[in-house]
Amino acid sequence: MINDTLKYLAGSAGPSGYGSKSTADQVTEDFASCFLPCSRNLTAIITGATSGIGEETARILAKRGVKIVMPARDLKKASEVKEKIQKESPEAEIILMEIDLSSFSSIKRFCTEFLALRLPLNILINNAGKFSNKLEFSEDKIEMTFATNYLGHFLLTELLMEKMVETAAEKGIQGRIVNVSSVVHGWVKREHFCFNQMLQPKKYNSTRAYAQSKLANILHAKEVSRQLMARKANVTANAVHPGIVKTGIIRDHKGCFTDSLFFVASKFLKSTSQGASTTCYAALSPQMEGVSGKYLTDCNETHCSGLADDESEAQKLWMQSCALIQRRLQR
Repeated sequence: MINDTLKYLAGSAGPSGYGSKSTADQVTEDFASCFLPCSRNLTAIITGATSGIGEETARILAKRGVKIVMPARDLKKASEVKEKIQKESPEAEIILMEIDLSSFSSIKRFCTEFLALRLPLNILINNAGKFSNKLEFSEDKIEMTFATNYLGHFLLTELLMEKMVETAAEKGIQGRIVNVSSVVHGWVKREHFCFNQMLQPKKYNSTRAYAQSKLANILHAKEVSRQLMARKANVTANAVHPGIVKTGIIRDHKGCFTDSLFFVASKFLKSTSQGASTTCYAALSPQMEGVSGKYLTDCNETHCSGLADDESEAQKLWMQSCALIQRRLQR
């Protein structure tokens, strides 16, 4: 544990050649020469791309020539991000589309509209995340954090899966699904990971709800990977932990810490570009060719919790999610 912490603070490179200090720009620049011609033929959907890690991921992929589809609830904000990206990369192709990831009907509508465009789909980055301080419910009467972070991405992936498989077969380029998770998934105890309780919790704890949704993201990636491998589809699915990223929230709360404590804590925080590096690595790196069902941090494969690595738990969650969505969409 001490050695891991020292390596993290030093930014020591792992087997991939990258570490905690690597930025998304550096990671993609290193293989741009061999991969860039190919990336100009790629299309990626990135959720949560209007701010933070998602915005940086969209900027980097657009810079590398990937066509970006940006689903967003706030189209005005999305338009501002598009303008900012295109100032840096004038040739960037960015398509804005409306979506509310907490709403099954909105996700279904988005997928129908996207598929009608007849674009290929090479990369799906399930990045959007919500941390709800109080108990809220979606229009489908599901706890908001679980609805947005997990179930919304589950449905989005299901509805776009065949398009990804079809694109990979037609273009001969491996498709990639990337679920953005978090190290906090390891905080979840097995006895607290109950599907019905996560849908409508009797006692709400915001941190627990967030951690449960991030655990579900990993289990989802692992089960999707298993299913894709079983059908010999040329599409991979992996989960990533971006690290704890410097945000306005952290800076605004400096007053809660002594200067010395804040200085120590700040050394564990990443910049937004460092936070986006693992997502970009999983989405574009040639080193990730054929790698599926893994959990990555700092651009290297690492261990997730025992519960997150439980194949039977992943299958059970997938079946429960399918059954729930089928019931709700039939109403």
